[in-house]
Order: sequence, then C-alpha cells, then structure tokens
Amino acid sequence: MTLNDDSFTNWKNREEIAESMIPIIGKLHRERDVTVLLHSRSLVNTSVISILKAHRFARQIAGAELSVTETMPFLQALTTLDLGPSQIDIGMLAATYPADDRGLSVEEFTAEAVAGATGADRTERRAPRDVVLYGFGRIGRLVARLLIEKAGSGNGLRLRAIVVRGGGGRADEDLVKRASLLRRDSIHGQFQGTITVDEATSTIVANGNEIKVIYSDDPMSVDYTAYGISDAILIDNTGKWRDREGLSRHLRPGIAKVVLTAPGKGDVPNIVHGVNHETLKPDETVLSCASCTTNAIVPPLKAMDDEFGVVRGHVETVHSFTNDQNLLDNYHKADRRGRSAPLNMVITETGAASAVAKALPGLQAKITGSSIRVPVPDVSIAILNLQLARETTREEVLDHLREVSLTSPLKRQIDFITAPDAVSSDFIGSRHASIVDAGATKVEGDNAILYLWYDNEFGYSCQVVRVVQYVSGVEYPTYPAPVA
Repeated sequence: MTLNDDSFTNWKNREEIAESMIPIIGKLHRERDVTVLLHSRSLVNTSVISILKAHRFARQIAGAELSVTETMPFLQALTTLDLGPSQIDIGMLAATYPADDRGLSVEEFTAEAVAGATGADRTERRAPRDVVLYGFGRIGRLVARLLIEKAGSGNGLRLRAIVVRGGGGRADEDLVKRASLLRRDSIHGQFQGTITVDEATSTIVANGNEIKVIYSDDPMSVDYTAYGISDAILIDNTGKWRDREGLSRHLRPGIAKVVLTAPGKGDVPNIVHGVNHETLKPDETVLSCASCTTNAIVPPLKAMDDEFGVVRGHVETVHSFTNDQNLLDNYHKADRRGRSAPLNMVITETGAASAVAKALPGLQAKITGSSIRVPVPDVSIAILNLQLARETTREEVLDHLREVSLTSPLKRQIDFITAPDAVSSDFIGSRHASIVDAGATKVEGDNAILYLWYDNEFGYSCQVVRVVQYVSGVEYPTYPAPVA
C-alpha cells in the first residue's frame, strides 16, 4: 500500500466516525437541550465535512489538529450521563484530558468536567421564549436564520413574528418577496432548510416554525397578544429609535423587553456579550447591542487591558459598505456617504470608540476612532493601535490572545487565526465578534497593533442572539467552565 493509499484510508475512517457523531449530537440537542461544541464552534446541524474541518481548524488556534478519534470517546461518554441543558465543548475535554495525571477513565473525567450539568445542580429546561423582529433588513434576516437554527430543541428562543412596514395593498407579493430574501442571500448563501408561505394567514413557515408577518408603520398600533404572543423579546433592527423614550414605544401588550441592534443613546445600556452582559439588571426593559465595530474591538481590548494594561489607543476601521450609502452619487444627509459606495473609499465617522466607555467603564484609557468605508459587501477589519502599560513582545501578546480564544470567558467573542494568506472573504459567516490575525500583529516595546477581522453582519447577529438568550434565561452554562 502506498503512502497516498494510507492517507485516503485514514480519511475514510475519519469520515465514518464523523458520520456516527451526527445522530449523537442531534439526539443530545433535541432530547436534552445540549449543544455540543468544538473549541466554541457548534457541531449541531453540521455536515460530516464541517465536523472534520472544525477538527482540523483547531490547529490554527491550538497548534495541533484534533482528530475525531480523540473527541468521539468524550461524545460517547456524554450519552451515559443524565445531562441538563448546557453547552459542552468536546474539544476542550479532549485537549485537557491528557494533562490529567490521576488515571481517570474518559468516562470518569468527562463526568467530573461536566458535573454542573448533571444531578441536582443542573439547569432545568425552560419553556420557549417568544421573540419578535421589528424590521427585516440585513441584520433582521440573519437574526431570523439564527433563531430558526437554534429552535431545534423547542425549548429556547422561538421566533413568532416579524413586523414590517405596510405592504402597500399588495401584501401577498410583499410576503413572497420577503420569504425569498430569507431563502437566498448573495453573501451568506442559501437558507439551510425549507421555507413556505401561507398568504391566507400572512405566515412564513421556516423549518416548521410558523412566523407571523405583521404590517404596521407605528409600533404603538400593534397588540401582540392578538397573535398569541406573550412576554416576548422584541428586537428592533430599524435603528429608527435609539433612546429610551423612542424604544419604549415597543412595550406593547405581549412585549416584555426591547433589544436594539444599533448603538443606544442616553441611558440605554450598550451591551457587548462576553464583556458586560452580566451587568444587566433583571428588570431592565430596554437595551442595546451596540454596533458591530464596538463588538469587534471591546473583547480584545478587554483581553489586552486585563493582561498588559492599556494607556491609550486608536481604532481605525476599514468597513464594508452598507445600505445606508448610495449605489451611485446622490443626495445624502452625510456629505461623503452620498458618493457611490461600490466605486469609492469613503471616510466617515464611527461611534465605536466612544461606545467603549459604556461597555468598559473601568477602562481609563482614552480611545479614539475613525472609519473608512470600502467597496466590499461584507467583512471589515479594525486596526487597534494600543499603548500598553508595560513593555512586552509579539510572542507574549499572541500567546495571550490565543489562550483567550481557547479557554477564557471571551472564547465565543475572540477567534484566532495564523493563516498567512487570509483575506476578508475568508471570514464571511464567522460567528465570533472578531478574529485576531496573528500574522499581521505588530508589537514593539509598549506599543501593540492588532488587526481584527469581523463579519459585520453575521458575527454581529450572533452577538445579538447571545444577548437575547441571556436576557431570556435560555443561555445555558458551558462545560468545561472557561478559565476566568
């Protein structure tokens, strides 16, 4: 047998193991509300190839590729436990087990590592929480995809309705067009599942989820209880109202909380999941998920400040164009944004730097910021230039950020990549708030420059859903527990 034959045989063996993982992962999710992760990446509803690629990608952050032969025993061990709702990272179990010198079996080690998800201390399954989307643009449709994807267990968030402006007397055509935009996306690809439209009831049915489409031009005109919706979280994707008074217009019968997918103004809390979401008061009814750029820079900024201290910093964002800009030169209330988005680099402002103070009130460093819109439709990069409180080295900074991406409470926010040829399109669909580009990182003395990629559409939408899961009480604990 040749070396090539050995490689192919090994590949086929791993394919077979990955295939056998899929029903186990699916059953744990449906029956026990357990989400199986691999280094913070969900393996629920993924393909054989996606599982194998997730294992291979581990070498980018951990330095060595994981094999399904290493993780499968831990997955099988989970099936023997009486698990409650949780997220369990089999990548972390496989990575930490070899260092344990107590002679425990895989089953014993796994049971100990996920002990909080079993027995009397485990989280109980909760009734599903209703969610309403107000606005159905770029972020609204991606949030809808995520909510539908996560509805598999039937005990989490449940998208019940979408509110859009009046159909102009052609509601049937409007409904079909909106369903089509959910089904196909030029950047993010096809919807994973089936979508049908019931024009008689103004309903979109996506993977069995019945989603009522409500037409209204005024949030105060809607009584959500008339649609069987109660105690819901409403996600405002329009950005039309940003202060407490305006957003409180949504607090209608059936709506308990309002979440804004844009920076909030005044006393509206700006929340970056992973950084300050636990500061939310249980009785808070109006909150903001800040901006995509704020979500991209605040987690790595916190990671750097915790380890090295940050004296001051500047963030320059090279941002993909958005629907707020014009395709061709035309009138716009902001001078430069009126110029053609696909033909120009456009200097504009960013509120991300000033928003840092809301998300990280303990950070004493002054952070400034500016932005350039460029002719790409998605994925941006933030260049974070920091003066640190002490001198360090490039290797120390990268080792710290790699470890943060693997084991810390910020591991769902910060990803880490060492690929030397990475470009923006490689990060379309990333579920992290930002991705540290190790190859581009520069450190000299007390100065560090980080290059942070982020999918300003999908990565941000994932952060929004995490915040909604938290405030709704369906964000379940992760095991093994992240290292604080």
